[in-house]
Amino acid sequence: MDESSEIRSPKIELQCLVDTEEEKNEEEEKVLVELQRNGGNQTPTPRRRKSFCPDHEFHSLNALEILQETIRILRYNSSGFMIIAALLICPVCAVVLSNVFVDQSVMKRLTIRLLLVARSSGIPLRPLVKVSCQRVAEMTLSAIFCFPMYMTLSLLSKAAIVYCVDATYLRRKFDLFNFFSSIFKIWKRLVITYMWVCMVVAGVLALFLLLLVAVCNVFTIFGCPSHLIIYPALGVGLVFSVMFANAIIICNLAIVISVLEVVSGPEALLRSGVLIRGQTQVGLLIFLGSTIGMAFVEGLFEHRVKTLSYGDGSSRIWEGPLLVIVYSFVVLIDSMMSAVFYFTCRLSNIDTSEEDGHTLVEAAASSPVSLSVQ
Repeated sequence: MDESSEIRSPKIELQCLVDTEEEKNEEEEKVLVELQRNGGNQTPTPRRRKSFCPDHEFHSLNALEILQETIRILRYNSSGFMIIAALLICPVCAVVLSNVFVDQSVMKRLTIRLLLVARSSGIPLRPLVKVSCQRVAEMTLSAIFCFPMYMTLSLLSKAAIVYCVDATYLRRKFDLFNFFSSIFKIWKRLVITYMWVCMVVAGVLALFLLLLVAVCNVFTIFGCPSHLIIYPALGVGLVFSVMFANAIIICNLAIVISVLEVVSGPEALLRSGVLIRGQTQVGLLIFLGSTIGMAFVEGLFEHRVKTLSYGDGSSRIWEGPLLVIVYSFVVLIDSMMSAVFYFTCRLSNIDTSEEDGHTLVEAAASSPVSLSVQ
């Protein structure tokens, strides 16, 4: 008797799984019948997003759990994310890493100007200061010359990643046609939000430079030796790093909000600041991990592709594209984590019995007009 029950138990478990799948199919058929009965003109009943966590409920996640959630989402909808990475992220990353649009003569002149400003402020021109000035000049010129690509491909990739994450939470595959039909309607508020993000980042950088020069000048006036002025400058740099990290987190979240909610510009930034309350530490850890990963790949590209090569330079043929792919993957994971971070911040702060409202995916699939997220 025990042996027969042991033999039949796997069949019983398999039958339970089959019954569960049949119930899910019946529920989906009921939804389709309801939509056909309504003539396809009404918006379907909003579906609750289901987390990929083991408990299948959204809750406050730490940085590691958000990374694990991101990997689960990537595995579920891998084809959609790979298309986004290949078509939208890789071209931008190749241009950014190679600095093909950056004029080296202009960069040298800008670096010299920054070094002159540093010396006039009393900062000793140590190798760290010289490298920092060169890096700031390179990043500034890269942002200026690559701005058209940031406004098109990069912004489009961020919107596509948010759309794909939202679709994955609804257990749907990435639909390229529905995405492009949706992006035309949200593009205006997306661009407005990105312009405000650029102004915020530029304002934070300008504030840092003003504070740095002011602090160094004050210590110089009080007769502080030049070799000691570097320490208050480092203190200002540390404070700026925290401010800049918080600004980037709020800006990344604002981009996600402008895609999923009917807000843009300063309203999206304000909404982002409200959502991030109590989750600042998680956001900082996400930003730190992404920054370290990108900086590591950038350093490898600078050292292996731009500086070194084997013999006739054949190493650049395979190392360059490989590092571009790795850098694109890091950028993809960073954008996905920002989207997951938004959902955890938003849905962990509302009543679990409250409906999430219509999503961009649902609106695109049901109505060509309404694209709002309640």
